[in-house]
Amino acid sequence: MTDVTRAIAAATSVAASLDLPANDAIVLHNSNKLALRLTPCDVFARVAPVGQEVAQFEVDLAQRLTEVGCPMCPLEPRADPRVYTRDGFVVTLWTYYEPVTPHTSPVDYAKALEQLHAGMRKVDVPSPRFTDRITEAEEVVADPDLSPELTDADRVFLSGRLASLRRAIDDRGAVEQLLHGEPHPGNVLSTRNGPLFIDLETCCRGPVEFDLAHVPEAVCEHYPGVDQGLLDECRQLVIAMVAAWRWELGDQFPNGRRFGEEFLRLLREGPPWPTLDTVTRRLDGLQKSPKVT
Repeated sequence: MTDVTRAIAAATSVAASLDLPANDAIVLHNSNKLALRLTPCDVFARVAPVGQEVAQFEVDLAQRLTEVGCPMCPLEPRADPRVYTRDGFVVTLWTYYEPVTPHTSPVDYAKALEQLHAGMRKVDVPSPRFTDRITEAEEVVADPDLSPELTDADRVFLSGRLASLRRAIDDRGAVEQLLHGEPHPGNVLSTRNGPLFIDLETCCRGPVEFDLAHVPEAVCEHYPGVDQGLLDECRQLVIAMVAAWRWELGDQFPNGRRFGEEFLRLLREGPPWPTLDTVTRRLDGLQKSPKVT
């Protein structure tokens, strides 16, 4: 039985124990965490191996942010708002929203992110700083056992870039607050209630430009008061961190090594720094092209 099969079985078992009929599960997303639509009860389940998540933090924070009016995907109201453990997996249950089209406009996306940030300023919770994410990436790069396929030259280059960007952003002394951590389009649901954010496991403290470095260019254009210089440094930092994680042994991201190579190339090429969605669209297009072998 594969890990995905076991994770699905854990989620459906949890739902059944709560009298939520879950005869089937549709995989919505599968990288380092599994996102499922359980049917016919229509529950959005997120599943991760025990010890590889901060699910309780996410559940607690989601409740508080929902209470202060943030555009968050709420927890499933038919279940107790807690973390469920089953067969080596932790399962959290959320409200499922049928996707609507067209997808979220840049204006609505920017307004929702601004509203999320405003709500996060009202919530006082212990959280890591964004520099902790840099440290995690640096540890992957520094240890050949964690990134065995990274060449020595790339290891030295990426390590130096992560360190220099940490210093550059810190030296700016920008105002910091609680952030989503990864508010990219994959973590935004397009619903009849407007855009709603999911996945709070990467929440951290830092300048809002760190969050903006994860969103499309057009969204940043509608977000007020952006420090463009800081945003450029944060975009470069995100590229460097994602590059590190794509080289990590056991990374589950689809075509991750191809992305790792591309992010290293972009860092060496220099500005302008592309947004993650731009890189993803381009690489996905190349991979779907019949000319690519």
